[in-house]
Amino acid sequence: MAKEIINTGLTHNVIASGTKIIGTITADNDIRIDGNIEGDLICKGKIVVGTNGIINGNITCNNAEIMGNINGKINVSDTLSLKSTSSILGEIKTKVLIIEPQAKFTGTCEMENNKPQHSMETKIESIKK
Repeated sequence: MAKEIINTGLTHNVIASGTKIIGTITADNDIRIDGNIEGDLICKGKIVVGTNGIINGNITCNNAEIMGNINGKINVSDTLSLKSTSSILGEIKTKVLIIEPQAKFTGTCEMENNKPQHSMETKIESIKK
């Protein structure tokens, strides 16, 4: 039987290897970078930087999977995954950080504070009652 192809209507953008873009890129959907970007990248979806991808600038997105090189600030609202071939120089701010062995990261990292719903004092007070 033939597989049914489902079109979600989402467009995935690709910056191919050998392509260099200078300036700010904004994308409403997922984007994959296999080329070179000199500037900022703002994406409402997921950013994938391939092994040949290079970004000299800041990135902002919901999720990111990095296999290439980034020199700049990385702000990911959910999950950032640094693969073994990645090399990061800069600042990271994310909620969830996954780092594979051999991934290179030089800089600072700030994890979003997942505050508990109730403080320990509130729990102790409820136990005493």
